[in-house]
Amino acid sequence: MKGHLYELTDEELDKELIQAKEQIQQARFKVVTGNLSNTKLIRNEKKKIARILTIKNEYKLGIRTR
Repeated sequence: MKGHLYELTDEELDKELIQAKEQIQQARFKVVTGNLSNTKLIRNEKKKIARILTIKNEYKLGIRTR
């Protein structure tokens, strides 16, 4: 999964970011209702968001090239 993110374009990274945020929102709702069986989902999605934002920042600063 980590290598997958580095191959994406800016638009695809934005889509992945939005999708991860939606996953967290849905998971939090499931926690409140008691329907979430995989509690690591929220932690994993937060890490995914951090990776995406790091990649975007590296591109912006010129550390990583496309």
